[in-house]
Amino acid sequence: MPGTKAVLFDLDGTFADTAGDLAAAVNRMREDQGLEPLPVERVRPFASAGARGMIAASFGLKPGQAEYEALRTAFLEFYEERTCVDTRLFPGVADLLDELDGRRIAWGIVTNKALRFTERILQALEVKPACVVGGDSTPHLKPHPAPLLAAAVAIALAPGACVYLGDDERDVHAARAAGMRAAVAGYGYLGNGAPPSEWPADCWVDRPQDLLGYL
Repeated sequence: MPGTKAVLFDLDGTFADTAGDLAAAVNRMREDQGLEPLPVERVRPFASAGARGMIAASFGLKPGQAEYEALRTAFLEFYEERTCVDTRLFPGVADLLDELDGRRIAWGIVTNKALRFTERILQALEVKPACVVGGDSTPHLKPHPAPLLAAAVAIALAPGACVYLGDDERDVHAARAAGMRAAVAGYGYLGNGAPPSEWPADCWVDRPQDLLGYL
């Protein structure tokens, strides 16, 4: 992808493996209801969708259904208690960041996760992105392009100079709508919809470092 001046990362399932802490929060809720805990691998494919994904995977409820909002509130309270206990950078991400810094390619985070959680995670992981756009930074969430466009403004680059790496189909559609190139993190959570090979991306990587071959 000649001309790349910035790499923007989705957070959950792309930059950091947050599934363990998300699963712990939802299992606290299940415990309160006398239900058996779910293994992390059971809910892992839904982790990129945050509270919505966790509640759907664990209780079979969607936004708008009875009890959903109460469960969402409880989930966020439990998640706030242990936002970054088991969360770690995905293997290879630190090496990729070092290489991007060495090439003077800016990098940032664009996520649908609320900023209060996002900033806490990034501080715990001891990383310093050039920009951070959270789910409450703009009036719209991905797949709307607004968060990605806000990131481009923050780093003073044209959208076409940016690559967005994500692990969900909505990330690809958001990048396309923003005029950015889209890369799929094949090592991530990948959702439970259409297979990633069918997403309209520019490239697919099995390891974070593999992205370097496309820059």
